[in-house]
Amino acid sequence: MLQEFCGDGTISCTRALEWHKRFKEGREEVEDDPRSGRPSTSRMADNIECVKQMAHRDHRLTVWMIAEELSINKVTVWSIITENLEMRKVCVKMVPKLLSEDQKQLRVTVCQDFIERLEDDRDLLGRVTSGNESWIFKYDPETKQQSRQWKSPASPRPNMSMSRVKVMFITLFDIKGIVHFEFLPKGQTVNQYVYKEILRRLMRSVRDKRRDLWENNDWVLHHDNAPAHSSQSI
Repeated sequence: MLQEFCGDGTISCTRALEWHKRFKEGREEVEDDPRSGRPSTSRMADNIECVKQMAHRDHRLTVWMIAEELSINKVTVWSIITENLEMRKVCVKMVPKLLSEDQKQLRVTVCQDFIERLEDDRDLLGRVTSGNESWIFKYDPETKQQSRQWKSPASPRPNMSMSRVKVMFITLFDIKGIVHFEFLPKGQTVNQYVYKEILRRLMRSVRDKRRDLWENNDWVLHHDNAPAHSSQSI
């Protein structure tokens, strides 16, 4: 009878039976019962600011964690982050040191100059041992999913953060590959005394790995003019 009278606007049969039961129990009002809780919409200025502060304080918080902390619906938190704050989650990546076009061209020019100088001594490159030192940092390995962080349009893409744990890595190589490498004790840097011992160990490596160059005394050490390399004792 209700469907014939009201058409598509009719309430469901279940709801009609529910209201019939309430009226039989003495209810006279048709308004919704008063209830406590959050307002019909949670995308208010206060909640937006709270979500913003939490996301900026810890970029790796999930929507579920923010919703639990603020007692807001997860759908609302997602809407605030993506629509009001215009943030999205991206994965951390390693950013290499990129060379500019001028720097790339300079390296090509220098290499071409070296090749021209070596026209009279083509075997020199095969006799040179070179190397350098570099700080090696410790990272906590994590999956791509674990590294995801919230990023706003104005913020840079997050990079892998360096750890406080770092050690100096020494590597010396020639045209055939690695001749000698070692890690210095944690926190130790290279000075003339440390470098002198490294050169002694390098000589033993050349003797063991490049026997022909060692026996003919035909190998050449190339290094830069760092203070540890250019001191009188070296």
